[in-house]
Amino acid sequence: MNTEKVTARRLTAEEVSELGPQDGIFVSAEMDDLSLDCYAPASLTEPGQKFEGGSFTARTIFGQEIRVLPDNSEEPGIWVADEAGEEIEVLQNAGVLLNLALFVPNGNRESLDSLYSAARDAFGAGIVQRWSEEVVAVPDVKVDLFEEPARGRKNANGQNRDRRALDIYPTRVRFMEPSDGWKFIVEPHKEIVDETPTI
Repeated sequence: MNTEKVTARRLTAEEVSELGPQDGIFVSAEMDDLSLDCYAPASLTEPGQKFEGGSFTARTIFGQEIRVLPDNSEEPGIWVADEAGEEIEVLQNAGVLLNLALFVPNGNRESLDSLYSAARDAFGAGIVQRWSEEVVAVPDVKVDLFEEPARGRKNANGQNRDRRALDIYPTRVRFMEPSDGWKFIVEPHKEIVDETPTI
């Protein structure tokens, strides 16, 4: 476990209430409810003034959400970098976990094994691992995938809808999420035909 020493000071609940999600803080590092006896870089999940009762929720850069009572002396609290503070141990970011969905044209077991071997050669055999694997046959079909506002304009006909084109391969929809306030619309793919008269 790699840590680095950071000079920081502990904040009171009143000081935390003045912070926003863009401010960098440190909270207790936890993995699967196991306290690691050090801190992790984090940020508040929403502006501090929106929390009530002195309890704040922070999300670490590793994806864990932690509820903290800064004024409770029995808890690790919330810290912020400050040269006038004291040294704390902060967990370092060791890398990035990628969840990949790979589309292999005419794919078979040999193709997948070749991809896996190439990734292990590029990044190291101890780095690249298969966490889960699902082999799904992909139909030879295309769809038009759009996003539309979840609450469309009243009496808006299909030609004037607010929409944005995203993709044309249906299997990728399973690994995507619509933007906030938008929903997916899937329609049969229509090739764009240029009917401009030519001479």
